Amino acid sequence: MSRIQFREVGVSVPVWGERGQQHHKQLLSGITADLTERRIAIIGANGSGKSTLLRLLNGLASATSGQLLVDGIDPAKDPKAIRQKVGFIFTDPLSQLVMSTPADDLELSLRKRLKDRKQRRQRALEILDERGLGRVADQSIYDLSGGERQLVSMATVLAVEPDVVVADEPTTLLDLRNRLRVGEALMDLDQQLVVATHDLDLAARADRALVIEAGRCVFDGSPDAAIDHYRQLMHTPAPR
Repeated sequence: MSRIQFREVGVSVPVWGERGQQHHKQLLSGITADLTERRIAIIGANGSGKSTLLRLLNGLASATSGQLLVDGIDPAKDPKAIRQKVGFIFTDPLSQLVMSTPADDLELSLRKRLKDRKQRRQRALEILDERGLGRVADQSIYDLSGGERQLVSMATVLAVEPDVVVADEPTTLLDLRNRLRVGEALMDLDQQLVVATHDLDLAARADRALVIEAGRCVFDGSPDAAIDHYRQLMHTPAPR
């Protein structure tokens, strides 16, 4: 498994007030953790900072304080290397799928690895078959179910053979059947998985879970204990 090291990581962004004054909003503060487990869940309320934390892992966001390393690579300093190592699955697969069909999207992901077009097409179809998606290879992305789109999205990430898969609330937009299907596919991955989720059943299957609240890690431990902590937190009135 890869080693993901957060050392007092913080993220702040500039915001402007009504009169044009600029100040900074803190999205993450003091995140410290050494993540080496195979399955890691990140749970927390909307706006807590989960997505920002995940985006740091493959350079979609940058820390403004502290240090983050993935197997010794700083994502902000070497985005090319980190995106070969860390694949990112978005909440909405339509944010990720840019071609008209699943096969075309897979071919796009394989373009750097396979220069020959026929080989690329053959490998794209093989990957879709391996994930139970061969029958939709040439269908329009817009004709697929939400679960099928998310599985295709996952396949495009896996095509480049990353060491780590990061998934940002991958089951949020899905019905129960597809949520279970996508969750099972995530848990079956050979790669290390870091998943932010509101699906507490999915989080419970992880090896470790972090609870993020107001940009801070307020609990880090076993999934069952983390979920209990999160439930208690959600029953506590938010500060005014």
